[in-house]
Amino acid sequence: MATILRTIAEQVLSRTTFSSLAMERARDAAVDTIGCMIAGSSDESVAALTRAFDGEIAGGGQARLITGGSASPSLAALVNATAAHALDFDDNFHPARAHASAVLVPALLAVLTPGKVTSGRRFLEAYLTGLEAQAAVGFGVNPSHYNRGWHATSTVGSIGAAAGVARLLGGNEERLTAAMSLATSFASGPKGQFGTSAKPLHAGIAARNAVDAARMALAGLSGRPDILERPQGFLDLFGGDDARGWEGLTLTEKHIIESRGVVTKRHPCCASTHRAIDALLDLKQEHGLLAADIARIETKVGISAARNLAYPEPTDEMQARFSMPYCLATAFLKGALSLSDFTRQQIERLEIQQFMPCIEMRSYSAEEERGVERLPHVVTVTTRDGRILSKSRLHAKGSLEAPMSVHEREVKFMDCLRWGNRNVSGTALLQLRTLADSENLSGDDPFWSLIADRQSP
Repeated sequence: MATILRTIAEQVLSRTTFSSLAMERARDAAVDTIGCMIAGSSDESVAALTRAFDGEIAGGGQARLITGGSASPSLAALVNATAAHALDFDDNFHPARAHASAVLVPALLAVLTPGKVTSGRRFLEAYLTGLEAQAAVGFGVNPSHYNRGWHATSTVGSIGAAAGVARLLGGNEERLTAAMSLATSFASGPKGQFGTSAKPLHAGIAARNAVDAARMALAGLSGRPDILERPQGFLDLFGGDDARGWEGLTLTEKHIIESRGVVTKRHPCCASTHRAIDALLDLKQEHGLLAADIARIETKVGISAARNLAYPEPTDEMQARFSMPYCLATAFLKGALSLSDFTRQQIERLEIQQFMPCIEMRSYSAEEERGVERLPHVVTVTTRDGRILSKSRLHAKGSLEAPMSVHEREVKFMDCLRWGNRNVSGTALLQLRTLADSENLSGDDPFWSLIADRQSP
């Protein structure tokens, strides 16, 4: 009987053709992630990494860095993926409960060294392989794994991304299986780190682990192919009390990016806030609400979301991204959220501090959540004149069910360029959007000069 990892490897490699829709969505996800890498390249978490490995980032490595210069593929994946996730603006992928693209895209870019040339199409096919592998691994353990407290970006994300990297490097079914098995031994990352710089580091660690596992596997190293399901394996140790295992896992005709998609973030903060933000902005627009009208705002969210949002009174920009009161107050008062809203100066604004205490958050009960994959997040506004207004959102803006427009994606990308001190023009976006057409994608590709070179002061 085939093991789960062998089944996943066989399934993802059986896809030799991809629909135009799958390729288009993969391209959009890659472009969005590169934008997030640019925006996060100046974050203190990334700066700390470059200081920590200063002697290894002297420009003599094989893989390009979003901060400029080069390093080993392993270190480039670590730095670039940390940058991609540093501002929590990168996409979500519900089947894996992970920030899938923030791990996958930097990991794949890291192995595009000057001596390793591929086509843009093969790059996107490898992305789609890694995404489907993440979904398949997540199928057996989530949501129990995530709810137990594991940051699936760093666990499930690493295992699935290893399959994508191995495919890009030319691995066969045996080597993809080995890569995922080795990545399972690297898996870690507690959600208790949310609100600190260790959280984006989890994406960096996952990308580095995916690169290392794939390269080791192609060099002949291997682990147990049944490590997901065997005693003392991934399900046993990481699954949580309600993990279902992989019975019923099948490859559907449609790729997972077609049927489920990735959720492109509209707001640069924890996704656990997004549906509440969207619901509150809906109420504000529908009823013409002003700050002076508000007596109380109550939110009802999932248990894991409430646990993720551990900072009712944030003191720095990272905590603010994981604070429901801050995100809702800022979104309501400004009408939208941008990267510039997450600075210490903005957090200390008097009007924000005065508005936050009227915001309360509670969660569904375990009984309400039992057996239900997804419940809506609900916002209830009580006005000073006694009105009670309520709005629920099952899907955030940016999801397949509520997609962002092309214009909204462009606005986000330009915001990322501006925050990353890059030339704010459409050139980089236009060139990146032709990614699938490139026949000679490598570490020497000219698009790196567009995204890695900062503007002069």
